[in-house]
Order: sequence, then C-alpha cells, then structure tokens
Amino acid sequence: MALPQRISSDIPAFVHTAAAPEANPAAVTLLTDDGFPLGGTRWLSEGETRGVVLIAPATGAPHRFYVPFAEFLARKGFDTLTWDWRGIGDSRHEKSSRDPRLSMRAWGTEDLSAAIAWAERRAPRGPIHFVGHSFGAQALGLARNAGRIDRAVFVGGHHGWLGHWQGAQRHALQLLWRVAVPLASRILGRFPSSTLGFGEDLPEGVARELARWCRRREHLGTWEGHGSLTLPILALSFADDVIAPRPAVDALLREYRSARVVHEHQPAEGLGHFDFFRQGHAEHHWQRLVAFLLAGA
Repeated sequence: MALPQRISSDIPAFVHTAAAPEANPAAVTLLTDDGFPLGGTRWLSEGETRGVVLIAPATGAPHRFYVPFAEFLARKGFDTLTWDWRGIGDSRHEKSSRDPRLSMRAWGTEDLSAAIAWAERRAPRGPIHFVGHSFGAQALGLARNAGRIDRAVFVGGHHGWLGHWQGAQRHALQLLWRVAVPLASRILGRFPSSTLGFGEDLPEGVARELARWCRRREHLGTWEGHGSLTLPILALSFADDVIAPRPAVDALLREYRSARVVHEHQPAEGLGHFDFFRQGHAEHHWQRLVAFLLAGA
C-alpha cells in the first residue's frame, strides 16, 4: 500500500450469475449492507471440502490476478472466493467514480464483511480462512464479523505510514502522498494508476483517503478491531519487497496484538510484492500456506 510496483440490506445478498448454479468457477455478486454490488468469482473445492478461503486483494489489484492461486486452493479442497473492492475491476460501476460510498475504510467495514457473510452461508459450521494480500491484511481488522475467521495468512501485509521507509523511497512517498495523489484525484475524480502501469485506477475517495492515511503515523486511525482478534496468523514477507519493508510489516503485526502471530520473513527470492501469487513462482510457499490452514482442522 506504499510505493507502487507494476503488476501485469441486513444480510448481504449472494447471487450466482453463472448459467449453472454449481459451475466451477462461477461469477458471483456480493451486495454489501450499504447496497454496493461487488463482482467476484468462486471456486468449488475438488473432492471433500476442507473449508472456505477468502482472498482479499491488494490496493488496485483486480481479483482476477489471484486466479492461479484460487485454482490451487480449490485443488487442495477449499471453496475459494475472490472479489474486487468497490470501485475496482468488476466492482467499478458507471458513474461511480465519485460515489460517496467509495472509501478505503469501506473496503474493510462493508466489502470484507459481505465476503465473510457469504462464507458463513457457504460453510455455516465449517472453517473459514482468510488470505490478505497487502491492504487485505489491514482490512481484516476492519470487518464487523472478522471474529468468524478461523485462521489468516498475510502476504506482504504492512502498515502504510511513510515513516517506515528510508532515504530516497521516503522522499518519493512524500511527493506521492502529499502532492501527486491528492492533486490528480481531485482534478480527475480518480488516481490514474492504470495509465502509469500500477494496477487499476483508484476512485477519488479511495485515493485521497489512502494518501491521508499514509501521511500520518496512526495510519488508518483506529485499531480496536485488529487488537481484539485472537486467531492464528501466518505472516509472510520478503526481503526484496519494496512495498512492504520489514519495519512496515512489523508495525502492522503489532496492531494484531491479541492474535497468535507467526512471522516468516523470507530472503530475497525475486518475488517482490506481487509474484507470490503468480503461477510458477512460489508454489513451495503455497504448500506452506495450505499446511498452516489445515493445522487447525
């Protein structure tokens, strides 16, 4: 959620939009409590179901980016759901760029809450697991029903205050968060990330809130939800990830103060911030992740 890196209703409704209800995979629409429709995809497990896994995306990363990883989880026995945050990818709707409901906080409080509610209906008595990439790791503590998650894995999850970066990177982030993002998003109604090759465009409300968070030490401000969670968390970070350096990762994990956190900081493997989820790059880590999720069975 910091330095950009290139990447190629009371009960929220769940609607299969594929022709065959149990087609695999199938498009789904999640309707949040504040009435925002989110586009996503779900995969059914191959063989006996071992639970549900929710994959929460990084900032600006479309949910389709996680297809290889979702397919892998389905082969390992997990029903799996990916979705786009409001204003991104399949959750970006006509005339919605300046919709007042488009905020980064709502990604956690509304969008993730809807995804967890979907999983509860899918597995009312079974395990529900969570994989949060980058901002996805922050979002978990914002969801109202996060207590339903049994185990969580964070990949490149980090605290975005720019003070966690040093030297030239910090100077670049000062320019990005204090000038470029606020100015461009106010003028254009969005931050043109796609034009710059940095993923999906960010709606104005999301971009300005992100810039504001990254300028302040307390970042998203309130961490009560994060601190209340007591679940096991496996946090994976990488020495060559400039978007999630070790100090920023450690700062986020401190906010999950009641959780049982295992942090595995890996040496540089050429994965950076995104290649963990690309097929053929990190299957050995994928196996480690599955072993962690199954350890609670």
